[in-house]
Amino acid sequence: MGKRIRVDKLLSHMGFGTRSEIKKAVKQGKVTVDGKTVKDSGLIVDPGHNEIAYEGSPVVYRDVVYFMMNKPPGVISATEDGRERTVIDLLEPEDRLLEPFPVGRLDKDTVGLLLLTNDGQLAHELLSPRKHVPKTYQARVRGDVGDDDKQRFQEGVALDDGYVTMPAELQVLERQNQDGDVYSTIRLTIHEGKFHQVKRMFEAVDKKVVYLKRVSMGPLGLDETLPEGTYRELTEEELDSLRMHRHSGS
Repeated sequence: MGKRIRVDKLLSHMGFGTRSEIKKAVKQGKVTVDGKTVKDSGLIVDPGHNEIAYEGSPVVYRDVVYFMMNKPPGVISATEDGRERTVIDLLEPEDRLLEPFPVGRLDKDTVGLLLLTNDGQLAHELLSPRKHVPKTYQARVRGDVGDDDKQRFQEGVALDDGYVTMPAELQVLERQNQDGDVYSTIRLTIHEGKFHQVKRMFEAVDKKVVYLKRVSMGPLGLDETLPEGTYRELTEEELDSLRMHRHSGS
């Protein structure tokens, strides 16, 4: 690993207390490095090589975090906001310590896959317009979505500001009649991330999105066992798929 860090900073990063509380704990002999009691809270350690323990329990250091959240409706994809609840407010206090942020935005009423991390490089690559990272959504749309819409989406549609979208793959999963209206359940994969893009694409073909859920972003798919409003760390396999995606340049 080769990352050198003060022992008090490492322990405060990991949620063991403030620097002053950790200084006190060191004085009380609660912290050991490689089995020896630490006398100096400013001791420089390498968490990749040194074994650090607090009150006898090993401390596993991490400086990057990756969380998959199933975003619920009613919260905004931001790190802080004066008025609204944010996705960061849904994290446990210890999971906020390393200051993760949402990778991209889902509208307040949109649900589904949201990646939170403090890995700025990965976030940049997933969001870079040049990368055209595919994002797949499932939606319920008021209107009879058919072959004409598939064709138009495949060719690219002009949004309300004149921007013409890249080709997108539209699939109709089912249609239902309800109160005299036709509703279509669809899956849509887009390769860019314009503001309110999915909703605006359907408005361009005279239809209205009434429910929107993101189910994948690049190689990362939503864990459907995650209830809305909950999150978990990415698995090694999921992380590996993101890294491979990053290095493939696709």
